[in-house]
Amino acid sequence: MRQKSRAVIARDHSGTVTVEDIWVEAPRHGEVMIKMEACGVCHSDLSTAKGVIPLPPPVVLGHEGAGRIVSVGEGVKGLAVGDRVITSFVSMCGHCRYCTTGRPQLCDQNSRTAFTLPDGTVRTFDMANQALNVLCGCGVMSEYATLHMDNLVKVDQPDISMECCALISCGVMTGVGAVINSAKLTAGSIAVVFGAGGVGLNAIQGCAIAGAAMIVAVDRSDHKLELARLFGATHTLNASHDDNIVKTLKKLTGGGADYAFECVGLGSVVAQAYGALRKGGTAVSVGVASTQDTTTLKTVTLSLEEKTLKGSYYGSARPREDFPRLMSLYRSGQLKLDELITHRYPLEQAPQAFEDLAQGRNARGMIVFS
Repeated sequence: MRQKSRAVIARDHSGTVTVEDIWVEAPRHGEVMIKMEACGVCHSDLSTAKGVIPLPPPVVLGHEGAGRIVSVGEGVKGLAVGDRVITSFVSMCGHCRYCTTGRPQLCDQNSRTAFTLPDGTVRTFDMANQALNVLCGCGVMSEYATLHMDNLVKVDQPDISMECCALISCGVMTGVGAVINSAKLTAGSIAVVFGAGGVGLNAIQGCAIAGAAMIVAVDRSDHKLELARLFGATHTLNASHDDNIVKTLKKLTGGGADYAFECVGLGSVVAQAYGALRKGGTAVSVGVASTQDTTTLKTVTLSLEEKTLKGSYYGSARPREDFPRLMSLYRSGQLKLDELITHRYPLEQAPQAFEDLAQGRNARGMIVFS
């Protein structure tokens, strides 16, 4: 049995997206079908549409979503029709060495679900019966989506909106997690966050939650820097007005930051983040760069200054533990979620949502389904 659905598709790497009628097949073993309620418009979706993330088109976009289960396949455990769920763009098998050692964000299965479900097939087809790949095994920028249960986390808090739940599934987890899980920032530290977009704003929130004494936001947009203040930045710097941002940061911070977070996805900015550290500091690369991008560092500083450069994928998430934790932070007033959504779009306005994302107009645009 097939379910007709409207979905956002990238048919090539031009950056253009279309909204089309598609067919979504019923769930097979270990899978569920979801009626989507909200889906964030993330930069990774735009990068896929542009080919920066080089997945084979056509691709149903969307990985930052939340909705309600409407159908369950055989062998599904812990999920039932009517459950509210959040998508995880990392598939977590629960059996590989990474899952069993508490690092499910690096699950071996994830590499096999870049554009299909874990079994290497898809449940999505266009009206001409052409198979449509699905971003990160999700493809949830669609009225209906069939996902494997390994890509889902059940929502047990009925008072949290599906829009807020969707935000947690990617941008919030990635940014806050980079600070709390990956860097393990200590209270009283000095932190610098490069990039005040959807992920960067959440890294700023993470620094504030962790108790950083000074949080410097760096961006090239005054509008985004204003938002950075709202989310906890104590200082802001516009990099477009500064020929030597590293020198400026070292002066501002009294010798350099304890932690620096690169949330842009550029090797040159990774080098700036590393350069802005004081001795013994830690720089975390969070943004997803193109596969050809590189970073150049002075190697001697790694040993003589004991600096650390590390990566953070998905905020070093343990989704089934971290998602409820983030919900608790939201309910206690420590984590801002509603304020992240600067514009809501009906599905048919998805092309405008992507244009606004490319122009940097939103902290987070949100597609809402009727």
